[in-house]
Amino acid sequence: MKKTGKTTTGGRGGAGTRVLHTRVKKKAGTIKASSRRWLERHLNDPYVHQSRVDGYRSRAAYKLIEIDERYKLLKKGQKIIDLGAAPGGWSQVAAAIAGSNDERPSVVGIDYLPVDPLPGVILLEMDFLDDDAPQKLLDALGGKPDLVISDMAAPTTGHRRTDHLRTVHLCEVAADFAISVLKPGGHFLTKTFQGGTENSLLTLLKQNFKSVHHVKPPASRAESVELYLLARGFKG
Repeated sequence: MKKTGKTTTGGRGGAGTRVLHTRVKKKAGTIKASSRRWLERHLNDPYVHQSRVDGYRSRAAYKLIEIDERYKLLKKGQKIIDLGAAPGGWSQVAAAIAGSNDERPSVVGIDYLPVDPLPGVILLEMDFLDDDAPQKLLDALGGKPDLVISDMAAPTTGHRRTDHLRTVHLCEVAADFAISVLKPGGHFLTKTFQGGTENSLLTLLKQNFKSVHHVKPPASRAESVELYLLARGFKG
């Protein structure tokens, strides 16, 4: 890898650290051009660098921070469920703001991938789509949540329409779960993809929450098709 004298600076979310611009050298037969571009973008991403400085598990932590700065979702003492928690960035932010600790944990995360232990977070290593996952989440939390957050996305296939439909399905399952467990007045935040959120999902959320918003935080890369669907004020 080659470092040049160029610098990049970040925007909001504390990701304004100046970093050296890194280029990945092209070696015949070793790395695809698309993979090389992704690696260069990742290495030069100010949010990636800042996440290392701040001790977050991933740059995704800043997406939740920026959404919370705008909509004030996270509050001290809340009970929170994090769907698709790996590698743990969202759970870290949620636990810190909610004041969750190991003595009285109020954040529960679930993922089929292993997640290293986090202070104040109960982690379940299982697939959220398993039939017994919802009850295990409630049992671990010890009651109904004030907030359900989901950064889940289906593994990409490279076919945009297929990837969109698979992720929308996860959104629908997460929404059904949130509606079945949230406290009145609670909130639901989930990742989706641009390209048209299914009308049935939007209708469901509008029927059950006071307001529904599409949100793209600054930490979400401009070229990415991801955005977030925020439903506030569960009617119960």
